[in-house]
Amino acid sequence: MSLRRPPRGEYIETDTGNKVARKATLVGTQNIMLGGKTVIQPEVMIRGDLVRTIQASSQSGATPNSTAVAIGRYCFLSRGCCLRPPGRLYKGAFTYMPLRMGDHVFVGPGSVVQAASIGSHVHIGAKVVIGEFAIIKDYVRILDGTVVPPNMVIPNFSIVAGQPARLIGEVPEGGHEAFELRDLYKTVGNNPQPAPS
Repeated sequence: MSLRRPPRGEYIETDTGNKVARKATLVGTQNIMLGGKTVIQPEVMIRGDLVRTIQASSQSGATPNSTAVAIGRYCFLSRGCCLRPPGRLYKGAFTYMPLRMGDHVFVGPGSVVQAASIGSHVHIGAKVVIGEFAIIKDYVRILDGTVVPPNMVIPNFSIVAGQPARLIGEVPEGGHEAFELRDLYKTVGNNPQPAPS
């Protein structure tokens, strides 16, 4: 007698609705926080192993926070992108700082993100490089091939492009729906639904 197993899907779906491709590489998963309903496509690399090595001294005795990468809800990490926490010298030793990402963030294929923080409703195009400790605010669109230098701060409602990145425009009034990723989320996974036209 043989037990029939259901076919293995391309994605592993978590209790909170995250869809993680089996061909994605998540290193140090205990240090990666997913907010829920996030899609991680094949060939994505998330470096949760690059965690803070020096802990700030805490008087309360609370356990130190070891989150290396925190991702909000309804984020979409496209094929071949890489998220790595930024690192720097701190009190004489090299350490990594957490990478924090808000909700409804789209990261295009082949992009490398080493920002300190990315706000909510951010669209990062294909083959974008975001330098260490960059801060990207809410409702920002970064066009394909842009190189954001380390420590750059990109204000709310900005459109940036170029190598190095520079402000080329603003997200128009009423242009906020374009950042909504709920429908895109439904098109991915083991039971995908077609995108609404």
